[in-house]
Amino acid sequence: MTRFIDPERTQFEIFKELDRDHPIEMLNLVKFRDKAQYPADHALAGTGLTGAQAYRNYGSETAPIIARIGASILWRGTFQTTLIGPQDEVWDEVFIARYPSAHAFLAMVTDPTYRAAVIHRQAAVETSRLIRCAPTEGGASFG
Repeated sequence: MTRFIDPERTQFEIFKELDRDHPIEMLNLVKFRDKAQYPADHALAGTGLTGAQAYRNYGSETAPIIARIGASILWRGTFQTTLIGPQDEVWDEVFIARYPSAHAFLAMVTDPTYRAAVIHRQAAVETSRLIRCAPTEGGASFG
């Protein structure tokens, strides 16, 4: 499994070039490390936290920011199996976060409190996918 933890500069630039003035939904697929990998000088380095525990730290420290910008978790599910796609991609967290706009998402990732909390995500995550989507109408059929 290829490792993706933080966005690459070119991906982030493409994200920023898209329309920012409508709600966005971000599909999150997250695989945790068995043991969190904090930098050696971090207070939690060597404490034996699991990736899941470190990710919970990330969630609890960023929850006030999520609330302040008006974002929410729209849907959360428990991964069971991949029917179509790489069989080596197994996910520990699967959820969709809704942001009132891309402006709100950018405000979150540039917030100093968020930037300090992201160390927990980096310590926790073995690989992830973060896919930006524009919400559309549901319906009774595919396509």
